[in-house]
Amino acid sequence: MIASDDWTAWAGELAQAHPQAIVARALERFGDDVAIAFSGAEDVLLVEYAHQARQRTGRPFRVFSLDTGRLHPETYRFFQAVQERYGIAIEFCFPGTEAVESLVRRKGLFSFFTDGHGECCGIRKVEPLGRQLAGLRAWITGQRADQSPATRGGIPVVQRDERFLGKDGGVLVKWNPLANTTSADVWDAIRAFEVPYNPLHERGFVSIGCEPCTRPILPGQHEREGRWWWEEETKKECGLHLPRSAGTTGSTR
Repeated sequence: MIASDDWTAWAGELAQAHPQAIVARALERFGDDVAIAFSGAEDVLLVEYAHQARQRTGRPFRVFSLDTGRLHPETYRFFQAVQERYGIAIEFCFPGTEAVESLVRRKGLFSFFTDGHGECCGIRKVEPLGRQLAGLRAWITGQRADQSPATRGGIPVVQRDERFLGKDGGVLVKWNPLANTTSADVWDAIRAFEVPYNPLHERGFVSIGCEPCTRPILPGQHEREGRWWWEEETKKECGLHLPRSAGTTGSTR
C-alpha cells in the first residue's frame, strides 16, 4: 500500500536526483505496477533509462502509449523501432469505438478547429489513459517544467496524481523524472546514448502529438506553439496532466 505521505517524501528525497536515478527508484518501488507513458516524442529517453536499469538489475519494465488513431505515420514507425531496439512490447491504448464514431458522425473529422480540442482529446486520449492507469499504482511521465511554464512550471519529480485513480480505486503516484531538465538536456542525453528518435524532429517538430494538431515551429518559438496553435496560450494541454476539476471530458478511471 501507499502511505499518505510517501510521494511527498520521495519528491523531497529525489528533488535534485538525476532522471536516471528517479526512473530506477520508481521501478524498484512499484515493479509491475508502474509503467512508462511513451508519446513517441523525446520521452523515449525514459525508456532508455529503464533499459539501463534492466541491464543492471534484470528488472523488466512496462511501456504504454496512447494510439489516438490520428498520429503521424512517422510516429507509428518510430514505435516499431523502439520496440525492436529495447526488446519490449508497447501496450497500446485505443479510444472507445462508439465514442469516436459518435463524435465523427456528429461533428466531422476536424471539429476541434472550431469547438476546441477538449472533446476530441477527452475521447481519444483522456479516457483511454484513465482505463490504463486504473490497472497501475504509479506511472512515469515525460513532463518537464520548461514545456509549458503556465501549466507545468514547478511540477515535482514525484506527486500524487490529482486526476486519475489507480488500481482498485486507490492513490496513483505520478513520477516526473525529467521535471527539472530542459529540452537541451534531454537532447544531449539522446545524442550521447544514441537513442532512436522520431524523424519528425529533424523537420522542425518539437512537441509531437496527433497529426492534425501538431506542426513544426520556427526558430525562437516555444515548443508548445506547435500544438493547437489556433487556441489560446493557456489551453495548450490535452487534459492528461490537469487536475480533475480542470480536465477535459473523460473518465477518471
